[in-house]
Amino acid sequence: MTIQPVPLNEVWAMRQAVMYPQESISFVQLEDDEAGLHWGLYAEGELVSVISVFDKNGSVQFRKFATRTDRQGRGYGTALLQHVMNWALAKGKKNIWCNARLSATGIYKKFGMQAIGKAWQQHGLDFIKMEKQLLQSTNMQIIPAIDIIDGKCVRLTQGDYEQKKIYNEHPLEVAREFEDAGLKRLHLVDLDGAKAGAVKNWKVLETIAGKTSLVIDFGGGIKTEKDVNIVFNSGAALATIGSVAVKNEAEFVKWLLQFGAEKFLLGADVKDEKITVGGWLETTDISIYDFLQKYIDHGVQQVFCTDVSKDGLLAGPSIDLYKKIIERFPSLHFIASGGVSSMKDLEGLANIGCKGAIVGKAIYENRITLEELKRF
Repeated sequence: MTIQPVPLNEVWAMRQAVMYPQESISFVQLEDDEAGLHWGLYAEGELVSVISVFDKNGSVQFRKFATRTDRQGRGYGTALLQHVMNWALAKGKKNIWCNARLSATGIYKKFGMQAIGKAWQQHGLDFIKMEKQLLQSTNMQIIPAIDIIDGKCVRLTQGDYEQKKIYNEHPLEVAREFEDAGLKRLHLVDLDGAKAGAVKNWKVLETIAGKTSLVIDFGGGIKTEKDVNIVFNSGAALATIGSVAVKNEAEFVKWLLQFGAEKFLLGADVKDEKITVGGWLETTDISIYDFLQKYIDHGVQQVFCTDVSKDGLLAGPSIDLYKKIIERFPSLHFIASGGVSSMKDLEGLANIGCKGAIVGKAIYENRITLEELKRF
């Protein structure tokens, strides 16, 4: 599969065949087509999908996005649209939009595009404008972590339950301290749930969500649709998914479609650029890059990655690994996790383009103070 520029005559032919087969070629030829960029995706040497892109004062419009009818449903269109998104982001464009057929908005929603204004009719079809803002603040978001065992705030070293340290018996107190310091997000992990394979500490989530304004992502023990519902009903903004995405792809994809991909934070535990599972005891043959690409194609927008060789050791984050991931997937909302031990580490992560950083032990061990985070 390759993506490359396509001659206009081939673009017109694809548009006409896929979108308006009853019309002539002249019907799909637009006046300003010469001013656009036209990309095509080739599979097995054949052109299967085309898209036309127009850059107007930093606002990118794409038009006549079409995939051969006999090749639809195989991810080709998604890959081509991801290419356009990556191009627009890398070029520093401020937003991207299209006039979409109302019946085809699903793929655009997977990429975080939203419907703008009211629908209208044209050529007997219903259309609506879909748009996504691309330029975001360069400030990296600090996401403090609270790990829960028996309702208490703890930290493990490298995921080992035998290396447990209790920091506070009242997680709400800790969450309120984070909120008072001006932090907006919270990474809440149900370690009892992770061990049991079912959500256990949902009451803690419910309490923190009800008594703070923190945007909470909650993970640990989410194995079934029932668990997902418990997490959202208890107040989480995002459900954090790790091992299920590795071991039960079909189930996770079903959740993405049912609840919306924007409702999930994908967690990737990594060792030597390979995905690990089972409390980090089992290293798979799955490349982190293949893993991320698969779920980006399914619409996942936020990912956090933990280098298991670093987590809980306060030995510094895996800057080189994270830099590679960000360069490969520039439009991904990438969050670093594991190893952060100082403000210098956070500055390093911000400099390579991380959108967020999860910080846990460094806060509890006073390597980083809440006052420093407030200034950061």
